[in-house]
Amino acid sequence: MADYRVWVRFEDGVEGVADLSRHAGRGVFKLWAQPGAFVQVQIGPNGEPVWGDQIDFCPDALYLEITGRKPEEPFPKFGRIPACA
Repeated sequence: MADYRVWVRFEDGVEGVADLSRHAGRGVFKLWAQPGAFVQVQIGPNGEPVWGDQIDFCPDALYLEITGRKPEEPFPKFGRIPACA
């Protein structure tokens, strides 16, 4: 879609438009500044939107943006599992 937006539908029936414009022009997302680059989006092997082999976008982040939910809501264990490095 125009203006760095993507429409997605998830397996649970949730669907909507995610606005990725805040990422455009920053870091690896500078690729999108090239004419026609953003519309080259494809679906990766794990259902994630990808732009060639340079950019992929986390489906969970898109889900949270579309639903307006916090990570703890769809992922109840988020933040409760201790991380060890």
